[in-house]
Order: sequence, then structure tokens, then C-alpha cells
Amino acid sequence: MIRLGVNIDHVATLRQARRALEPDPVHAAVLALLGGADGITIHLREDRRHINDRDVRLLRQTVTSLLNLELSVADEIVAIACDVKPDQATLVPERREEVTTEGGLDIVAHQAAVAKAMERLHAAGIAVALFIDPDIRQIEVAKILGAKAVEIQTARYSEAKTHDARLTELNSLQESTEFAKQAGLNVHMGHGLNYTNVAAVAQIPGVEELNIGHSIVSRAVLVGLERAVREMKEAIRAAQ
Repeated sequence: MIRLGVNIDHVATLRQARRALEPDPVHAAVLALLGGADGITIHLREDRRHINDRDVRLLRQTVTSLLNLELSVADEIVAIACDVKPDQATLVPERREEVTTEGGLDIVAHQAAVAKAMERLHAAGIAVALFIDPDIRQIEVAKILGAKAVEIQTARYSEAKTHDARLTELNSLQESTEFAKQAGLNVHMGHGLNYTNVAAVAQIPGVEELNIGHSIVSRAVLVGLERAVREMKEAIRAAQ
């Protein structure tokens, strides 16, 4: 069964919109786990636009399953990760002007910076995944760098406007997964997945984990977080 990591950044975004105390992402994590989430994913951005340092430290104490911390290669953020010790650190690209993460981390172009961050994280005993595009060269470098896993970004698939375009992107995800598995890497996927388009991705042999946030939190506004997570788990289960 594919693991579901529920990204709760958008709960913190709602809190920060009013600079208030609620909704608390720590409470959201508990409800997501009660709903069947296999892990919790959070992104500690350099500008702290949603998840903040307090959240990260309390979530480390609260989440007894998998805590996946997304982060840039910035020294300050890597230092926090090494101190908090999430179960998994996923290195992602980050630009202040973006609304959400745009595309994968180019580890070919930024190999030295990624290697430095990975060395510090590994020394702290933290498993590292790399959020990358479905590209063979990126996967090759991930293997060279010693990553445990790659999280292949599904944005192009999720945002495809036509049936043919979706098939093209789905084939790219399938080929990348096969190549990564042959290289001995664990394969995760995420970005833009929802209750409708997740089925085809869940059917790709070798995918072990899906990280989904916006769709689940959006659904939760209408039906509650526990139910929203259960429904996504069921959509993944039915596809498999």
C-alpha cells in the first residue's frame, strides 16, 4: 500500500493570514493521523510564510509516525533540521516570489550546494529525499549524491490540459520511476495531486509514497480533516 503523507502547510497559511493562533497545524496533524495519514509533511520556508519554528518543534514531539520536513539548502534551515531531527528531510527549491514550489530542485546545476546540505543532514542521522523533475539525469545525480529517495514532482501531470498531454506526462513519471528503482532509490511523488488525478499515479509500479496537501486541506474545509484524509486514502487504495 502506498504511504500517504499529508502536507499541512495550508493550515498554517490560514492561520498566518490573520496572524492568529488558529487553526493550529499541530492539531491538524493529529486529526490527519487519526484519519489514516501515514505521515505528516511540512515545509519550513526561509520567510516563515506558513510553518514556523514553533510548529516544527512541536510537530516533532507530536508526530509519532513519519515526519517529513521539506526545506531549502539554506544553512540556517538545514541547521534547524539537524537539531529537530525529522524522520526525513526533503530538499526542495525555494524562491520568495513563488506562491508554491515551482518545479523540482535542479540538483545537476546545484550539485555542490545540495551535497553540502546532504552531508550535514546525514551526519545528524536524517534520511534525505530530493524533490526533482521526472528527468533521468536528475535521478542519476541523486544516486551519486547518496539520496535515499527521490520525490518526483507531478506538477506537469497535474496541470496538463488535454488527455494526450496527461498521457505524455504520465509516461514520463512511469519511466522515471522505473529508472529510479533500478538505481536503488525509493520513489515518492507529489505536487498538485487531487482526488481525481491521483488514481493513475497510484497505479505506477514502484511508487511508495504520495505527499498531498492543498487538495486534502481544501476538502477538509467542507467535510473535516479526518474524513478528507480517509477519502484520499480510499482513492489511493481503490486505484491499486
